[in-house]
Amino acid sequence: MLQAAASIESARLLLKLHWDSIQRIMDRAVERGLLKRNLDDIPHVGIDEKSFGRGHDYVSVLTDIEGSRVLEVVPGRDEQAANQLWNTLSDEQKDKIEAVAMDMWQTSQKNGASAKGLQQSLGLGSYETAWTWLHKLRRAMVRPGRDQLSGLVEVDETYVGGPEEHMGRGAVTKTLVVIAVEKCGRAFGRTRMAVIEEASKDALYGFIQSCVAPGSTVRTDGWPSYLFLKDSGYVHDRVIQKNNPQTPSELLPGVHLVASLLKRWLLGTHQGAVSPAHLPYYLDEFTFRFNRRTSKSRGKLFYRLMEQAVALDPMPYKTLVQPKHNL
Repeated sequence: MLQAAASIESARLLLKLHWDSIQRIMDRAVERGLLKRNLDDIPHVGIDEKSFGRGHDYVSVLTDIEGSRVLEVVPGRDEQAANQLWNTLSDEQKDKIEAVAMDMWQTSQKNGASAKGLQQSLGLGSYETAWTWLHKLRRAMVRPGRDQLSGLVEVDETYVGGPEEHMGRGAVTKTLVVIAVEKCGRAFGRTRMAVIEEASKDALYGFIQSCVAPGSTVRTDGWPSYLFLKDSGYVHDRVIQKNNPQTPSELLPGVHLVASLLKRWLLGTHQGAVSPAHLPYYLDEFTFRFNRRTSKSRGKLFYRLMEQAVALDPMPYKTLVQPKHNL
């Protein structure tokens, strides 16, 4: 009867019983169902969180993956909630568990997570463990064979890193990053970015050739190193800033917006603690998140990331601390 009703209230009206009576019937049915469960052999379990109350409250859920069953539910989604779920299992049940699947909700948030934040959130014993996890995920954020940018594409460079009074081309203590952004009418599409040693013709040509489709219109400032574009299969829209009443951010709004968001993200989420050697992988993460900013399903993004992660070769810690990034 309760299964046929849409809610306890509709069941109460149908049976003409008091709400408390219906609730007691439900409680007894749940108790009988729990007593009938066979929990002797559960090799694979999952721990996940679910939101309710318009997303303001969370519960953590322990599930039997192979049996498609919910084993336990507790309030919250922190380390304490995970420990509480784990402790609902007996020592004998724990000994038979072969794998535990957990949704790394910190890494699938809109702005991501720092290694220190992940360590504290999950109660990990070492910073290196959290750092390794995040960098393994960053390696999977570049999809092999991804489509090139096309149409009207803005390209410019910016400097990222330590403080220095000289902010333009030629800064010494900062890292030079080249950025490309698709322009879609008044909106912006996808982006690509990479670390380059200098704003030379060879460096800029290699970047543009790798991420912008031939035949596209490439809009740049008047830097001479971009003059190769007109003879390289691109339409070059050269915007000269000198004596132009418009500001650089008005002439090339896409790259200036993305550069501003990138620097804010590095300073906010990562507190600016990103070494130049590992910066390319942080650029990959920012690009992954920016290009999927309009996605309505955060869970699907995480699923796609896991698909790409399992397809990669193993990357031990020693490999990660000695980065060799490919554009």
